[in-house]
Amino acid sequence: MEVNGYIIEPYADLRDADLRDADLSGANLTGANLTGAKIVRANLEAADLIGANLTGAILSGANLAGANL
Repeated sequence: MEVNGYIIEPYADLRDADLRDADLSGANLTGANLTGAKIVRANLEAADLIGANLTGAILSGANLAGANL
């Protein structure tokens, strides 16, 4: 899956990625590196984020309903 020019897949390196307003519903981001990513207002409903590194990520206004953290 490609979103905003980024490949969304398990263990993806998404450091400092700009994923604002992205539809990531149901995405498999297991073990992804999201350090410093801008995930503002993104839809992460039912996304799999197990083991993802969210250090410094901005999740303001993100929909995390049913997300697996």
